[in-house]
Amino acid sequence: MAHDVLQPRRPALTPDLLLRAYAAGIFPMAESRDDDSVFWVDPQLRGIIPLGGFHISRSLARRIRHMPFDVRVNADFTGTVAGCADREETWINPTIYDLYEQLHLAGFAHSVEVWEGGDLVGGVYGVTLGAAFFGESMFSRRTDASKIALAYLVSRLRYGGFQLLDTQFVSDHLITLGAVEIPRAEYHRRLERALNWDADFLAQPSPVPSVEVLQRRTQTS
Repeated sequence: MAHDVLQPRRPALTPDLLLRAYAAGIFPMAESRDDDSVFWVDPQLRGIIPLGGFHISRSLARRIRHMPFDVRVNADFTGTVAGCADREETWINPTIYDLYEQLHLAGFAHSVEVWEGGDLVGGVYGVTLGAAFFGESMFSRRTDASKIALAYLVSRLRYGGFQLLDTQFVSDHLITLGAVEIPRAEYHRRLERALNWDADFLAQPSPVPSVEVLQRRTQTS
């Protein structure tokens, strides 16, 4: 999908400016890791995963039930962002990388990570405001690692009282997990409601039993 680019960066990007942008329904991207410029995006169609409609297939449910991994929260936020940027093409340039690190230190950005022993093998990270979670990116170095991270994220968001899981765009991968597209105006209505609710990303104790994650299962395939 083509991006609806609002404007190139004008004022210096700061964590506070980034949070205000999220509250207004826009987010930053870069053309590549080597491009210093950052632009704002406000898609005509916005991707979300309804928190009551996350899909866990039978095969993924079996994998979660017999978990070969450990799932941790905020154990290595920097490593999670680096994992998401570790691909041939990425929109995460040094400016954006640094901004999310600052948001994490301020308590607004979080990661759900999948570990195999001492190795970080998958994860997802994003930003929280009110009862909205703005998912930024995820990565996988083992089969289903990113799906497992997302399943645990959804469980955490529901437990903590969140109302909105924003995926920005949709992909075939996300659609299989329940992602849908909604018009920009509808997204802004949902965002406004979510910003007026209180939620707590850290409310759910860790580690989370797999049975609690699978209770969120809404569809098998």
